[in-house]
Amino acid sequence: MDERTREYLRGRFGDYYRRSDIEGPPAANEREWGHIPFTPGPETTMVRHQSWIDIAGGGSLSDFLSREQPRHVYFSAGRYRDPGAGRMSEKGWRAADLVFDLDADHLPGVDPDATSYADMLAACKDALFDLLDFLEDDFGFAARDTKLVFSGGRGYHVHIRADGVLDLGRDQRDEIVEYVRGPNIEFEDVVRTESVEGIGLKNPTQKRTLPTDGGWSARVHRQLMTLVNEVRDLPENEALDRLRQFPGVGEGKASAIRRATVDNHDELAAGNIDVHPAVVSLAKHLFERVLETDAAPIDEPVTTDINRLIRLPRSIHGGTGLVVTPIDRDALADFDPLVDAVPEQFRGHEVAIEVTDSGPVEFDGEAFSIQEGESHVEEALGVFLMARGRAEKVAE
Repeated sequence: MDERTREYLRGRFGDYYRRSDIEGPPAANEREWGHIPFTPGPETTMVRHQSWIDIAGGGSLSDFLSREQPRHVYFSAGRYRDPGAGRMSEKGWRAADLVFDLDADHLPGVDPDATSYADMLAACKDALFDLLDFLEDDFGFAARDTKLVFSGGRGYHVHIRADGVLDLGRDQRDEIVEYVRGPNIEFEDVVRTESVEGIGLKNPTQKRTLPTDGGWSARVHRQLMTLVNEVRDLPENEALDRLRQFPGVGEGKASAIRRATVDNHDELAAGNIDVHPAVVSLAKHLFERVLETDAAPIDEPVTTDINRLIRLPRSIHGGTGLVVTPIDRDALADFDPLVDAVPEQFRGHEVAIEVTDSGPVEFDGEAFSIQEGESHVEEALGVFLMARGRAEKVAE
């Protein structure tokens, strides 16, 4: 980024902040604040260990932002007795929001070099829905305690400030991470085993069930019943072909599974997988599949770090020119970051840029290709391209 581009973006960011009313998070005076200014060269400098008094003083957060015109703005998940102290050990930690971060370029199956920015963001929103399934269904967090935010860059943040989570330590937060990521969960962890005594049995037998009331076991059970109902409705030869798609399932095992689905449907629906050993084997295969498809690929260090700095909602992301946008839970399905996070202040007039990185662009509901060289484009698009390093500002 050259000097002209840097100063242009800095000035326009300042204009955005002057025309915006941005509020801090709850307990803003107990948090550490930080920002990255527009500095020359490729390196960035983080200004941190600031308190609310340091940045707002006798004015407001918007006053500070319009005056400093920062490239990035952050506040801490942690709350402290002395947030402006220069060392973490001197701040006096009191509590911390529970924060989750999803980055598009860290998602399984996403290749940042081969996937468009728009497609990466779409994949990240799918991952956010997976995370919300855990937070709402498994942990029972209410919508009022769960704040969703588009990061302005590569993904989404979730802030939870519910009673009972603020004082969780690193180890407890790590257990939450392990649960939603699922890497260390074993099949036997999701199966309930109980002894069953019956008439004529000399020794109790073991009955294995998949609890259907929630958690990883319910996810596996849903997958199992989807397959069971599919197999029951198919002609026999098609059902056997479908079952043989699973590893280790041959003709005999496929026939056994099909008979079990027909003869024991109600028991399977109740979670009993011990109707036949072949069904237990099938459930294990489905468990592995569920771990791959349903786990939430969150950025672990963000959740376990009780001192983490996180982006300020309504600020501008200096790497895209997009707004760090809060999202209502009911509006998430329709949220399009490349439309809904475009600053309104940058719409309605053009800017002259020189494109240095040509190629396809998806922005503000349109898909097109930009060519190298000088061009006049809508300012919102120009800011986006300049912030992402694909264009420079030219004199007008």
